[in-house]
Amino acid sequence: MKLLFTFLTITSFSFISLGQQSSQVVLDNLSKKMKSQTSFYIEFSASTENKSTETNTSDTGKGWVKNNKFFASFGDNTIISNAAKTWTIVKEEKSVYESDAEEDDDIINPRKLMTIWEDGFKNKYGKETTLSGETVHQILLYPKDPGSVEYHTIILYISKMKNELKKVTIRSKDGTVLTYILKKYTANPEISDSKFVFDTKKYPGYTVIKD
Repeated sequence: MKLLFTFLTITSFSFISLGQQSSQVVLDNLSKKMKSQTSFYIEFSASTENKSTETNTSDTGKGWVKNNKFFASFGDNTIISNAAKTWTIVKEEKSVYESDAEEDDDIINPRKLMTIWEDGFKNKYGKETTLSGETVHQILLYPKDPGSVEYHTIILYISKMKNELKKVTIRSKDGTVLTYILKKYTANPEISDSKFVFDTKKYPGYTVIKD
């Protein structure tokens, strides 16, 4: 009986180790692919749900990334960064908030979304499942410093065949669930650097507020 218990214990730890190794391998492979690309374009949908507050919203967005520069539109709002400065354009207010790029950690950054697993997380392999008829890896991320963030778990869905991020679910401590679904991904498109510079002529009547 003791030998059987020992065998089962060793086997269980082996499967746990294999799962952890598999999740890291999947993430490393995706990181390697992302780092090999100098630019990309994405289209995505985002939804927010909280049953206790009866919150249920959804919107669509687009993102252009070139090295450390990005341009993101989400609903009526736009964020532009040339890696030195970031401009957050709020259509409803007719305002533009300008700040140093390195100070903006919580803004909608397409590159951060597509590489969210690379810093500050422990990971665990969930399971192999299907998403819209496609086989995907489900990987769970847990913050290493949970007291510093408002969420407790992030779930990634990564295409097994294409090695592409397909879906991100962020579960907050207050019960809010934020879900991003990638609708389109284009690697290495030609993008002019002018895309990542705020042009006042395109936003007449807007007030620029500098931090």
